[in-house]
Amino acid sequence: QLQLEESGGGSVQAGGSLRLSCAASGITYSTYCMGWFRQAPGKKREGVAAIASDGYTNYAGSVKGRFTISRDNAKNTLHLQMNSLKPEDTAMYYCAAESRAWVCYGASWYWSGGADFGSWGQGTQVTVSS
Repeated sequence: QLQLEESGGGSVQAGGSLRLSCAASGITYSTYCMGWFRQAPGKKREGVAAIASDGYTNYAGSVKGRFTISRDNAKNTLHLQMNSLKPEDTAMYYCAAESRAWVCYGASWYWSGGADFGSWGQGTQVTVSS
């Protein structure tokens, strides 16, 4: 059974940094498309970043240059390094996994709001104060 568990959320002042992690189990992790999504209160879920099994990455325009997604296939872990955080980055952040590798290479991972991803973690809260 696939399980995803996020960690690393917290509260930080604007301009600060956080590193989120996601531990995956129960899947052939190295072949999966992995992504980070977020949802703020009253807003729709939105894509943040995605990474394919070969390391190919995609980012939302709002985080490009500030956030870095990475994966360690040997340790079944996914990371999101978040720098220069802004109050508008405040949200619940979710780790997601999808067995269809192609999802990571197009634009649907973002525009679908995560509907292309089949498995989700419970989320970790990130709060950025001004």
